Amino acid sequence: MGVALDLGTSGFRGQAIDLERGGVVISTVITARHPLPGANVMDHLHLVLEVGLEPVRAMVIATVNQLIAGLQVTTTDIVRLVVCGNPIQLSLFEGIEVRDLAYAGKNKKRMLGIVAPDRDGKVVQAKEISGLLLPPQADVFILPAVKHEIGADALAMLVKSGILERREIALVTDYGTNAEMALKVGDTILTGSCAAGPALEGQHISAGMLAAPGAVADIYPEGSGHRLSVLDTDLYNRQGNLVDLPSGNLLTGGEVQAQGITGTGVVALICEAQRAGLLCLPRLITPDCSLHLGGDLIFTEKDLAEAGKAIGALRAGYVTLAKEAGIQIEDIQVAYMAGASGTYVDPLKAMEIGMVPPQVKTIVQIGNTSLSMARDVVCNPALLGEMQAIAKSLRATHCMFGESPVFEKAYILELAYWEEGMPWTQYMKFSELYRLPKLNPPQSSPKIIRQQRRDIDDLGSLGLKQLGEVGLTISEVFSGCSGCGICVEGCPERALTLNEAGSLSLRLAQCNGTACKRCEQNCPEKVFKLSNLCQKVTIGKCC
Repeated sequence: MGVALDLGTSGFRGQAIDLERGGVVISTVITARHPLPGANVMDHLHLVLEVGLEPVRAMVIATVNQLIAGLQVTTTDIVRLVVCGNPIQLSLFEGIEVRDLAYAGKNKKRMLGIVAPDRDGKVVQAKEISGLLLPPQADVFILPAVKHEIGADALAMLVKSGILERREIALVTDYGTNAEMALKVGDTILTGSCAAGPALEGQHISAGMLAAPGAVADIYPEGSGHRLSVLDTDLYNRQGNLVDLPSGNLLTGGEVQAQGITGTGVVALICEAQRAGLLCLPRLITPDCSLHLGGDLIFTEKDLAEAGKAIGALRAGYVTLAKEAGIQIEDIQVAYMAGASGTYVDPLKAMEIGMVPPQVKTIVQIGNTSLSMARDVVCNPALLGEMQAIAKSLRATHCMFGESPVFEKAYILELAYWEEGMPWTQYMKFSELYRLPKLNPPQSSPKIIRQQRRDIDDLGSLGLKQLGEVGLTISEVFSGCSGCGICVEGCPERALTLNEAGSLSLRLAQCNGTACKRCEQNCPEKVFKLSNLCQKVTIGKCC
């Protein structure tokens, strides 16, 4: 028995593989969200800097154990585990240095004595990963990074897309909270990643959720209203309700009821609202400044701003890579879309609002390449060596968007466009002034190739299971706490609970982490400390 894992920024995904039957998928498990407090990789790194590596690693291992247990296979039969993901998630899983990923400046790293660890591909035994509930002799494959900034997930994206064999100038992007992208120009590959924000995964949105059963994945006009397209229990798009967006009135029922909206639904909603005249950035032109999907599912102007930051970061990203490569945006011929958002989104709508270069000739939707690559290695362990050889041979240059003056200028324009309503003509004038590659109007008819109908192509005979309650809940009694409950009332994610015994319990996966800390700020006695709770996590407590 083998297990493939994708440790993503917004959640984990796993599959059980029957090795005796030639790699048949048995089951699939996904988490509803990431187990760590925070919404992106920067939040996760800040958490490590505040509380140390070991408590954070313990949170990750606890969720991996939950995921494996949810696969409905006998754990003692597992002989091989393959793990793919971005450098931060894999480093936390392995328990190695991550501070080299937190600090950009070489002098800062040198001053702190930080040495980047070995992130080559490797095979270790399960007993070497403390707290991992697998047979001690089981092999754990950790897929390689190209450089410490270019992780195994980005390498998987390059390999599975086939971009390395293409002759045309091509861009591949994994659309998610931490959006990785790579531009291939000749024999040179330029990579970059941006903390686009969780909106493209349906998080930090009022009615948001990950791509899971019940999620609105697309929206399109029909008659006098708009039809929702909702994921069913097998992650296929099914017809949802027909609704009036300004009021939320139900016009006609559908096959599947919506429980929330995922990132691709957000993209479709913005595009359709713009087409219908319900949006004039940064405002929604409805009676209550909100769009309604029926019931209590709403999309607000705050949600629009959150989504705009993510979409703007993506466009600023490919503009920056084009500038660094010395090409024009119109030179990009092929765009690959990976990940759940890249699979379920309508590519023409994504292009219309700026997520895809506007004049590409072909768009290819390729699914979850990270999990797919892990599954391939489960079935054929020799692929690890091949991936390592590719990683060593790649002439890849990583652009640190956080240090790039080109990205800074491009993203400032995006914020002005999405949050302040800067007219497009003015946007273009400033873009020319900044000497950025020109963004021409979208091409109306690129060729669309959809390689996967869903981001996980094969769910297995036992189907899909979603872990709603993921991660850990930690309790603490804070000396001097009056029990007023103000911290609980002020928590935007309802992650805190005040217990009768006077202790406070925190659901770590629900917490917005170090970027929020409203609990600390709102505490009248100033005794609540988020780090105190997080530091209590240990492998023993988890496992």
